[in-house]
Amino acid sequence: MLSLDPSAGAPTPVPAPTSPYWLFYDEVASAQLAAWVPEDRARVLDLSLDGPARVQLLRDLGHDVVRVGAGPVPGVHTVVADTRLLSWVADESFDAVVAESRALSMSLATEETARDLVRVLRPGGRMLLCVDSLTTGLARLADQGRWAELADVRSADVVLVPDDDGTLTRCFWPEGLQALLEDVGFDVEWVRPRTVLTPVTVERALATGGLEAMRALVRTELRLAEEREGETPGIHLVGSARKP
Repeated sequence: MLSLDPSAGAPTPVPAPTSPYWLFYDEVASAQLAAWVPEDRARVLDLSLDGPARVQLLRDLGHDVVRVGAGPVPGVHTVVADTRLLSWVADESFDAVVAESRALSMSLATEETARDLVRVLRPGGRMLLCVDSLTTGLARLADQGRWAELADVRSADVVLVPDDDGTLTRCFWPEGLQALLEDVGFDVEWVRPRTVLTPVTVERALATGGLEAMRALVRTELRLAEEREGETPGIHLVGSARKP
């Protein structure tokens, strides 16, 4: 295991919260989710750490959603619970799990959480997850000048990298994420970059092309992510897995 202490003031390769890149990112994530969810009504457990936008999408598509979070969302059952330890969830009680916004990267014992996810899914149930790419982790280490740790990444079984707020997140290569999911009992359908287009490319296009550019960028991104399945570009990886 490679575990690193945070370094105050270290820069990050992730765009600033005010960047228009995140509008594009949200559009891509919503389009990926809409293409992934079952067509038939399903009971979905949402473990995502972001706001209600995507859980509202699941609701609007006709699914029965249980959301872990704070604050009510109309038409959605919300519970306050630990997303890393799912002892509060009954066996085989959900048809699908959505773990967006790096939820499994924030669970440092990802294997234990993933085993729980296999348990709570019904046979044939599916999971959509998003984690930090190790590309982002390597960039953070370089920004912090941690050259020894950077050199050790390839030999580490687990890579924990500091965020700006002092927390540690777990970062993955595509093959490492696939191996982890298979080891706990999932059949992996695919692992892809969430986004391939760089933030600078997106920001420039949106600055000159507005909403028309946004639509074109999202269409391009969805195609590129499929074409580059198994590769590591971008700040996050997204994967789909099924319980046998």
